[in-house]
Order: sequence, then structure tokens, then C-alpha cells
Amino acid sequence: MTPPSADHRGERIPPLARTTLDRAAHHRRDPDWLAAAAKSGLVLVVDTAAGGRALAQDNPDGSASLVLLDPATAPDGDRYFLGVDPDGTPLFTVDAPLPAMTEAKGVTLRDVGHRLDDRDAGLFSAAAALVNWHVSHLFSPRSGKATEVTEAGWSRTDPDGKQMWPRTDPAMIVLIHDGVAGPGGRCLLGRNAQWKLPDGSLRFSTLAGFVEPGESAEAAVHREVLEEVGVKVRDLRYEGSQAWPYPGSLMLGFTARADAADPIVVDPDEIAEARWFTREEIAAMRADEYHDPTTGAPVRLPMSASIALYLIETWLGGFDR
Repeated sequence: MTPPSADHRGERIPPLARTTLDRAAHHRRDPDWLAAAAKSGLVLVVDTAAGGRALAQDNPDGSASLVLLDPATAPDGDRYFLGVDPDGTPLFTVDAPLPAMTEAKGVTLRDVGHRLDDRDAGLFSAAAALVNWHVSHLFSPRSGKATEVTEAGWSRTDPDGKQMWPRTDPAMIVLIHDGVAGPGGRCLLGRNAQWKLPDGSLRFSTLAGFVEPGESAEAAVHREVLEEVGVKVRDLRYEGSQAWPYPGSLMLGFTARADAADPIVVDPDEIAEARWFTREEIAAMRADEYHDPTTGAPVRLPMSASIALYLIETWLGGFDR
């Protein structure tokens, strides 16, 4: 399994919920402080044109570390203030092509989020979400007029003085299980109709969907599961959340119970296939030792940086309620 992440209280949390970043929002409207910080801080380059990649180095212990540049060597562009490090170092991000570095490579948060330490996980999550928001709000949705960066990157303002602030889209994600303990206990996973893995393997994951306007997260769980697989769930339990800046979501994680005898009726536009898997089968998937009994194709679980895998591993470890 992925090594469990923990917050400052030692509680297990999703991999991208970790952070040591002090966002220091009181500095966002302090031009004198920002001007000095821009000369003494560090800059994380995120290239939205390359899928939100940043530079990272592999470490001997298998972890990874982000490469932050000093302001003099960082590419030109609007600098968005992210916050300050625990040691007081100001941290910024810029959306620009990645500089060539022999000791580092361009990676996405999907690639390395689970391998970063708490500082870098929180920093990359914030930076990726913020630059994605700026790319999509170059013009005002009210007037169509061009906007400019204000409040150190935490606002954009049109010529009429109307401001916009970054928004996060809430989405629910749920691990559905039958409540049975031991290796025979089962969870319900689905395979998205859009997932095409290059090696021909099949990826199954937890069910997820956006919370609609005027809807609670809990209501979204019931609705999305019923729409996608035709199953009614009960005993919802909130398990945690993490940012997923693709382009700017907050994943609200739940577990819920369902009757494994209920028929599964998938929405073919969303789900290619859904089925129940035992803990024994899930453990085999984690070890890359499980193949589809019909086609023989390898069956994969979600990527290690995802809250989907966190929910699956929590259940796999016997922590379902």
C-alpha cells in the first residue's frame, strides 16, 4: 500500500490533503511587502500548456522534491503569491514553460503527489489550482472585458473595477462496500467509459461526480451512485477531502454501504462496467497480480495520489464502519 499520510495530529489523511503552507493572506494587499518578497522568495514554475507540469527531482529514498527557483532565474510572467514556508520564505508560482534542467524533469501532481513531502504536496496543489483558474478567467464572464491580476494573484479585476476570486468546484467521491469484515467483504468499483489505458489494462475506481447547485454533498452521493450504477446507498460517512486541481476541484470523500444483491444498472455514457470486488481481489490488484477473469487483461486501481485509492486502501485495511 501507499504509506499513509498523516496530519499534525497523527491522523491518516488523503495524500494531497497534506500541507505546511501558511497562505499569509494578509500580505496579498501589501504591495511593499510583496515587492520585497518577490526579490527574496522562491518560485515554483507550473506550465499549464504542458498539462500543469512542474520540475521535480527523484530522491534516493524513492520520494520526490519540487524544484523551486530564485526570482532571478525564474521565467518571466505574473508571479502569484502562494504563502510562506515554515521558515518564513515567501513562495510564489508562475505559469511559464519549464526551464531545462538535467537533474529534474517535468511532472504533474498526478505523477508525484503521493511521493512529495507535506510542504511540496500542499505547494503543488495550491499552485496548480491557482494557475488553472487564471488561465480560464482572462476575460470577465459579466462583460467580456479583459481582466488583470490583483491581490497578488488571488483576484482578477476588469476595467470597471469588478473583481473575481478563485473558485473551487466541490465533487463527491465514494467507496461503496457491503459492510462485511474480512477477505470476503466486497466493494463496488466502476470503470469510466472514457478511460483507455495504453497497455490495454482495465482501471476500476470509486464513483464520483460534481455537487450540483443547491445540492448537499450527501445528496450528491445518493444521486450520482443511483444515476451511474442504479444502486441505493445508506450509512454515509465522511472520510476526508483533498484538492484535485484538474482544473479546480475539491474531492469530498465518503464511504457508504449498499446491498450487493441489488442489480447494477450502469449509465453507459459514464460507466463502461461496474462490479463488486472482494478484499482479496483488491489486494491482488494492489500487487499487480489480478487479471480480468473474462478477457485476461490486467486490472488496475486508481493512481497513488488520488483520494480514490486512499478510500480503497482504508477499506482494504479493515477500517470500514
